[in-house]
Amino acid sequence: MARRPRRPARASQSARPSARPSPAAASAAPSGERDKIIAALLKLLAEKGIAEIGLAEIAAEAGLSLAQLRGAFSSPLAILAAYLKDVDRAVLGQDFSDMAEEPARERLFDVLMRRLEVMSPHRRAVRSLLRSARRHAPLALALNGLAVRSQRWMLAAAGIKASGPRGALRAQGLALLFASVLRTWVGDDDPGLARSMAALDRALARGQRFAGFLDDLCFIPSRLCRLRSRRRRPDDFEEPVAA
Repeated sequence: MARRPRRPARASQSARPSARPSPAAASAAPSGERDKIIAALLKLLAEKGIAEIGLAEIAAEAGLSLAQLRGAFSSPLAILAAYLKDVDRAVLGQDFSDMAEEPARERLFDVLMRRLEVMSPHRRAVRSLLRSARRHAPLALALNGLAVRSQRWMLAAAGIKASGPRGALRAQGLALLFASVLRTWVGDDDPGLARSMAALDRALARGQRFAGFLDDLCFIPSRLCRLRSRRRRPDDFEEPVAA
């Protein structure tokens, strides 16, 4: 029986190029695939609720395999997070230098109107998400978390502090405020968005009053602490004498 030809000797481990990509390289999806997946989910959302959309359907719509989809995103919610990040970047990439001298409310109004403009091609998808969020509390909570993260960036774009406890309150309040405006915006067919602008202006007026109340409320404990420290006498810190 003929013998198989001998295989060539293996190259040393140090001389061989690595056949496997690094974990970081393997988990990073090409930007083209990423954009296709986001576009696919938004297209499907314009037609049905997010609970009715399966992972295989998203992959098929994007023209990709399930393996490629999994390499890019872990869930439909992760795809939504990527879409909102893209919206954030589109807004933050605009020039707001001409608003530097405007009051904070006017700056925030301009930033949020620009956000609505960026989102305008996907109004039907946003309408679908709002409808689903009203029916499913867990989805509403998850979307709220994504919205708060985005609104921190919108506050920063408007030159409003968004760090610390007050910043967290502002971001949460702005997320709820903007969600109320979105409910008007999804049905606003006016090219000038007159109804949306009016809704945003009213919401910011309410938010400004509420923010003022919060600032006063946050100021009270610190003021009380200062008064208390001034009233305490040095002997208050002495150890009690045993009877």
